Amino acid sequence: MDVLIRQFGVEDYATVWDAMKRFTAERTPATPDELWVLEHRPVYTLGLNGDPSHAIAPLSAPLVRSDRGGQITYHGPGQLVIYALIDLARRGLGVRALVSALETSVIGLCAQYGLRAETRRGAPGVYVARSKLASLGLRVRRGCSYHGLSLNVDLDLSAFDAIHPCGYRGLPVTSLTALGIPVRVCEVTAPLLLGLITELHLDGPAP
Repeated sequence: MDVLIRQFGVEDYATVWDAMKRFTAERTPATPDELWVLEHRPVYTLGLNGDPSHAIAPLSAPLVRSDRGGQITYHGPGQLVIYALIDLARRGLGVRALVSALETSVIGLCAQYGLRAETRRGAPGVYVARSKLASLGLRVRRGCSYHGLSLNVDLDLSAFDAIHPCGYRGLPVTSLTALGIPVRVCEVTAPLLLGLITELHLDGPAP
C-alpha cells in the first residue's frame, strides 16, 4: 500500500489539527497512509502535557494547546511541516522507529547541503552546531500516528525569543537560511519527502 502525499499550502493550525483528528478517527484498516505537507500561519503550540510557563514574554501569535507530545514551539510561514498519518500497527512500526525516520530524513537533507546535523538523546529533533533546526511532536491513537515534523527553512526566528523552545531554557533555534543555505520551502520539500518515504519504506506494500 503506497502513501498518499497531500499539499496544503499555508493553513491555520487548528483547521489542520481538526482534520488530522477526524482522519485518524474515521480511517479503516484499508485507508492508505498519508503525508500532509504545508506551512502554518503564525501560531504557538503547546503539547498535551506542556508547561505554559515556557512562554516567557508576550506572544506575537495565538497559543494553541495541542494533543501532540512535547512542550511549546512556534510555527509560521517559511517552516516546512510534514504530518505523518500512518497506521503504525499495520506497518509494523513503533513510535521510536517513526521518530528516528523523521530525524534521519532531516539529517540526510542537511548532508545534501554540506551541513552536519545530529540528534540528541532525550531531546527529539535535529540540531546543527548546537542549535535546533527541526522539531518533532507526535500523537498515536488506535495504533495510528498524526502530527509530525517541522523544519525551519527561511522563517522569522525572532518569534522563538518569547519562549523556551521545546521547553529548553536558552536553546538556540536556527534555520537553513540562517546556516547559509539560501533555499525556500518549495525547494526542500521533495528531497525531504523522498528521504522520509525511503526511511519508512512507504513506497512499498505494508507488511
